[in-house]
Amino acid sequence: MIKKFKKSMEWICRILEMATAVLVLAGILLTFAGVLENFDSFRELTENTGTFRHYLEDIFVLVIGIEFLQMLCGPSSDHVIEILIFLMARHMIVGETTIFEDFVSVVSVAILFLLRNYLHSQKNKRKLLKGCQGEEDV
Repeated sequence: MIKKFKKSMEWICRILEMATAVLVLAGILLTFAGVLENFDSFRELTENTGTFRHYLEDIFVLVIGIEFLQMLCGPSSDHVIEILIFLMARHMIVGETTIFEDFVSVVSVAILFLLRNYLHSQKNKRKLLKGCQGEEDV
């Protein structure tokens, strides 16, 4: 009885995740259409840096939305770390930041890359151990 309830709750959660992913995808497509609609603003980008900053902000929203969609479709530590890296990059590039905030952002991105590499090396070690154990069984 409890196992059946647990399975149904997991199924409902997967459906809700996919529904959320569809909503995020719709938002990404609408934002992408909005960026393409303002194609005439490319001329303005050369004349006004404020316009370019706004354009970069829109692009970063799209990129972060796409990464979030990937995370919803296949949750993993890689996707979470990639989202955090893009958020930090967006904060550094688009936001009005001080030198200290930029330094903290760069250190944060470096730590996220180190964490990502550490998680990959641990995953590779586990695969290697499973492979070695499988050979011993033969």
